[in-house]
Amino acid sequence: MEMQARARRADDTPEGPGPAGTVGKALDLLDMVAAAGRPLRFTDLLARSGHPKATLHRLLRTLASQGMLAYDPDRQTYAPGMRLVRLAHAAWAQSSLGPVARPFVDALSEETGETIHLAQLSEGQVLYVDKRNARRPVEMFSDAGKVGPGYCTGVGKAMLAHLPEAEREDAIARQSFYRHTPATLDTPERLRDELDRIRAEGVAFDREEHEPGIVCLAVPVLSSTGRVMGGLSITASTRSGSLEGLARHRPALTRTAAEIARAVEAWQFPG
Repeated sequence: MEMQARARRADDTPEGPGPAGTVGKALDLLDMVAAAGRPLRFTDLLARSGHPKATLHRLLRTLASQGMLAYDPDRQTYAPGMRLVRLAHAAWAQSSLGPVARPFVDALSEETGETIHLAQLSEGQVLYVDKRNARRPVEMFSDAGKVGPGYCTGVGKAMLAHLPEAEREDAIARQSFYRHTPATLDTPERLRDELDRIRAEGVAFDREEHEPGIVCLAVPVLSSTGRVMGGLSITASTRSGSLEGLARHRPALTRTAAEIARAVEAWQFPG
């Protein structure tokens, strides 16, 4: 009992929402369950979280009682709860580019016939908030709601390149630099050089850096003051297209990003 009490006092330190505090631990658990793509058992979360059993039991019980997680007593698994779903819909409506940008994304998709991605930055990574498939759909990693790497995707690099220097360095420090393909930029130095080029030229490319056979052209969505609000990209497969082929869509892509930016500012997108 005394050991559990000490553990409880250690877990409940008033460290705010950081990863060492109780709120941070709870949010990390929500991230784990959401990222798994399937319901998880207690033993799964115990192995992934590294929390003591008593701490994990207490966190899961609280999250389930608040509707943030749904517990299935028959299968003894945890999945995202309906309260979390409601919060996600509210976040989509109030903090995402998606609803405002939808008609512009639709128009760009119709004009180009290629796959269109709309994304925002989340802790240095790419959060895909909307997607339109090409007339001839191509299987690829990205889907709305998924999180992808910032350092080796066109839309990620387009956004990183236009961050203020301190924010850009913080984002670079968050990258894994895992070598997905032979073309992946796998060091901070190579990425910095690429981001400088992108900032100067205004356009980013994915040269099969994240997925073999997938290329893309991307631009940032910038406010009138140059703040990064998101990123927009056109993606194709090398089986049916090329970077040179995508380059002809640059005027349409740039125009659409500017239209989205104006619409978002008129909607008073939160800072």
